[in-house]
Amino acid sequence: MLLERVCAIDVAKASGKVCVRVPHESRPGRRVSRVWDVPATTRAVLELGDRLRCEQVEKVTVESTSDYWRIWYYVLESLGLDVQLVNSREVKNVPGRPKTDKLDAVWLAKCTEKGLVRPSFVPPKEIRRLRDYTRLRTDLTRDRARHWARLEKLLEDALIKVSAVASKMDLLSVRDMLEALIAGKRDPRALAELARGPMRAKRAALADALTGQFDDCHAELARMLLDQIDGLTTQIEQLDFRIEQLIAAIPAAGAPAPASSGGPGEARQDEASRPLSALERLDEIPGIGQRVAEVIIAEVGLDMSRFPTPGHLVSWAKLCPRTIQSGPKHRTAKAGKGNPYLKGVLGEAAAAAAKTKNTFLGERYKRVVKRRGKAKALVAVARSILVIVWNLLADPAARYQELGADYHDNKLDKGKRTRNHVRQLEALGFTVTLTEAA
Repeated sequence: MLLERVCAIDVAKASGKVCVRVPHESRPGRRVSRVWDVPATTRAVLELGDRLRCEQVEKVTVESTSDYWRIWYYVLESLGLDVQLVNSREVKNVPGRPKTDKLDAVWLAKCTEKGLVRPSFVPPKEIRRLRDYTRLRTDLTRDRARHWARLEKLLEDALIKVSAVASKMDLLSVRDMLEALIAGKRDPRALAELARGPMRAKRAALADALTGQFDDCHAELARMLLDQIDGLTTQIEQLDFRIEQLIAAIPAAGAPAPASSGGPGEARQDEASRPLSALERLDEIPGIGQRVAEVIIAEVGLDMSRFPTPGHLVSWAKLCPRTIQSGPKHRTAKAGKGNPYLKGVLGEAAAAAAKTKNTFLGERYKRVVKRRGKAKALVAVARSILVIVWNLLADPAARYQELGADYHDNKLDKGKRTRNHVRQLEALGFTVTLTEAA
């Protein structure tokens, strides 16, 4: 044993788990471990540092995979403690051949000269133009999210923990506080008074979170990041408007012509039977909104003749596992990467549909997640959504019909449902005798 009195801190966003190991007071050779939670605020970390100095801790180890360790390291180091940072690492074993751009190009050339490659799906010109806009919007949205993350890291460096109190960084209350910090206001209580609406109930926590070391350097960098975020927001809004125009200009995306009754005076068409555009019909699927539907149309197109069946579309999107056969043995492999933009929005739609109640997709998630886990359940829901999309786009007059949460139960015949219930009761230790109802 080289050190007798040590401390380790497992850092999270809003708090840290502190463990102190010291010798036992009355039993020689025995050691005592004490573990408790400490909020990730400047005041709480200062109190922790005083306690560690009183206990004569020789070494403090801080472990984290993000920038949340800064407030712990900076404050404890300023108190004269011996602090060391340990980065957590994940080891991933990638089987197969080495993967580089050069080796991929050589492999593709060899397969091409032997006729072992299949042509890729290339949408028509109007869809390709739409795809350029939707993909740029996705990229800019990710860039904006990265700028918000950079701003949060900058605040972590300044020991400002406002993101641990506010649910999101883009709230109006947080924006007002950031603008005030950039303008030179440093009083935490005055900054906390800028909170709006429900955030005003957290003013005490905001005052602790806004206590830090925000200086002019941080203010200058934060100003640059906020300007970048505002510029990206303006560009994203312009892309939204342009994408709506492009979809409206595609004839196949419009609503089909209504069927005429041929009578002298045509009755007003019912809302349920009113022809809808492709965007509106996709919007009826649980979990899919306008932005997700726009990306699906841009990535998949409107002509489903390229995909003879829904299974072909699902296989192209890499939402089904591959089958590997070796003699009599069959096993499944990973689905593959596929279209990242399409799989990304389908994952978002699946996560939203999984939270719905009394819907087929929500019930499908609940049935699969029990035995396969969350990740595979979300992929299963995404696959179901893509099958629904194929059927809606293949028939311009088709509308989404909700099957209901009891679809799988009603699908079973009476005898099979009866046997299932009897087996469940027998597994609980009951003896079941069935009698026909009068």
